[in-house]
Amino acid sequence: MKTILITGSTDGIGKLTALKLAKEGNTVFIHGRSEVKVNNVIAEIKQASSNENIKGFVADFSDLNAVKRFAEHIKNEVPRLDILINNAGIFKTPSNKTKDGLDIRMTVNYLAPFVLTENILPVLEKGSNPRVVNLSSAAQSTVRKGVLTGDATVNASESYAQSKLALTMWSFNFAKQHPNITTIAVNPGSLLNTKMAKEAYGQHWSPAEKGVNILCDLATFDTYKDATGQYFDNDKGETIGHFASAHPDAYDGIKISNLLELTIELVNQ
Repeated sequence: MKTILITGSTDGIGKLTALKLAKEGNTVFIHGRSEVKVNNVIAEIKQASSNENIKGFVADFSDLNAVKRFAEHIKNEVPRLDILINNAGIFKTPSNKTKDGLDIRMTVNYLAPFVLTENILPVLEKGSNPRVVNLSSAAQSTVRKGVLTGDATVNASESYAQSKLALTMWSFNFAKQHPNITTIAVNPGSLLNTKMAKEAYGQHWSPAEKGVNILCDLATFDTYKDATGQYFDNDKGETIGHFASAHPDAYDGIKISNLLELTIELVNQ
């Protein structure tokens, strides 16, 4: 059985993935930004899965200091982690900026998972055949420095697409830096039947389960244990997708090192 942390798991495919993995008998850590919601989901999953090994953490991913504190809690409370699913993400939001003046989508969708993962490395390295699954998207757009630093404002779709490409670029680099951790970026499927898709587009193309199934498979199946540094596109194929090419920038070493240099500066401020 595995010890698994899923960020953004109080609703959507994060919650459904947590439930499926809990039913399989794994130890699952839930994460959300509302304590009430986290506690309710823990109780709900315990009951639905007959699995008592469900715990939770509360952290607001729009606040990088809160993410750093979250990482410290994990280091203090979780002896080892086999699987990290970086699922937390936002699209529609009342404000485009965080309280620190950063682009909110870039912060929640990219900077927060970057900070969390890099800070809990020691816990992941103690895991058994550890894996990191990063939720990318079919929407990927060249990362602009101003959007990353919060100095430029673009529309929601553009900042979302840039944040997802940034996550994918970092994911590929992380896989190279840590060959002992299988790291996969995944587009779980476009317009799945989730709150996020309904709020953003008012419609869906596929059931949420399509995304849930691929997340569980990538996280736990032996088939994928050597698939590190790749991008899985679940829009390809009827029932299940396959590995495919991400945006060309994700393979550009210079763009990746520029992105990481800026990212490290930002998160250390």
